[in-house]
Amino acid sequence: MLSLNITKEKIKIVIAMLIWGTIGIFVREIDLGSVDIAFFRALIGSIFLFFLGIFKHEKLAGAEFKKNLPILMLSGAIIGVNWVLLFQAYKYTTISNATLSYYLAPVFIVILSSFILKEKLSTKKITYIFIALIGLFLILQTGEKSAISSYNHVKGILFGLSGAVLYAIVVMLNKHIKCLPTFTVTLLQLFVAAIILLPFVISENTFDLKSVDMKSWIIMLLVGIIHTGVAYLLYFSAIKEVKGQSIAILSYIDPIFAVLISFVFLDEPMGVLQILGGLLILGSAYLSEGK
Repeated sequence: MLSLNITKEKIKIVIAMLIWGTIGIFVREIDLGSVDIAFFRALIGSIFLFFLGIFKHEKLAGAEFKKNLPILMLSGAIIGVNWVLLFQAYKYTTISNATLSYYLAPVFIVILSSFILKEKLSTKKITYIFIALIGLFLILQTGEKSAISSYNHVKGILFGLSGAVLYAIVVMLNKHIKCLPTFTVTLLQLFVAAIILLPFVISENTFDLKSVDMKSWIIMLLVGIIHTGVAYLLYFSAIKEVKGQSIAILSYIDPIFAVLISFVFLDEPMGVLQILGGLLILGSAYLSEGK
């Protein structure tokens, strides 16, 4: 049974989730492409964590580094692409739709585990997957009336789902990283993500430092430092002291808060079908994380 005791560690997780829940509205205000935003998020976040690690005397490397290097490289690259897809989802559909489709990741973990890890799919797990698909169908019924006429909800949700698949793969890969501190893993993955995305930023030939306004740079710094460095630090410094079930429940503050602020501050539409679909997706995602 979930303990309702309020601890410092749980408060840290809640704060991290509230921060992540606002990332959509910040990304919307950055006058850069999705690849550029993902690159600078990874770069700024990794630089912030690097200097923080030096200040806190964190162990940034060790004897196990070489053994885990292939997985760190692969997972870091996937994280970078995953962010690009999520930011693309924000551009093509509502933040709530993008977030809810992205939070199908736990369901994809169940599906991928059955194929890759040969884990047996129980009747209960299959039921959760089916419920999630019904929820997805319902949010796809979102009407086209919105403040942004260029919305393409199907395309945006597909970007969100693609990001969810990649996030699920990262979670599975991280399970195979052994004997490295979580801080080190996070720092290295962010650094790799930045390195992988850099050639794409250069090859686009659309990025011009002088053309980006000061507002975008300030928000980009916030996304890199607060939404990445600070939020990751809060989250990973707390999860060791909090039970898995509590973490699973608290993690759903992120999508719920994202949906609420997009409705309140961006006046994004929220119909009955979308609310019901969102509840089905979040419910099935949470239940699929259980045993």
